[in-house]
Amino acid sequence: QVQLVESGGGLVQAGGSLRLACAASGSIVSITVIGWYRQAPGKQRELVAVITRGGSTTYADSVKGRFTISSVNAKNTVYLQMNSLKPEDTAVYYCNAAITLGGVSEYIYWGQGAQVTVSS
Repeated sequence: QVQLVESGGGLVQAGGSLRLACAASGSIVSITVIGWYRQAPGKQRELVAVITRGGSTTYADSVKGRFTISSVNAKNTVYLQMNSLKPEDTAVYYCNAAITLGGVSEYIYWGQGAQVTVSS
């Protein structure tokens, strides 16, 4: 089985920084794309940033210029550096990955979520 384990959430004042990490473990052949989504209370889950195996990145417009996603393929780990945080960034952040296991099928996995709270 595959597990995505997140770390690094917490409480920070507006303008501050946090770094999230997500480590994927299990019988992983390859990770096609891995990244972060978030869900604020009363809102739908939304994409924050993702990175492909080849290093291509996609960011939500709301975080461009403030957040940076990076990965270490050899360690199946992805990071999200969040700078200039705003109260509207407050949400549960979920790690998400598209992973190929033993065959050719690709499966989607989610982490348990990490709370990020930004105070004004």
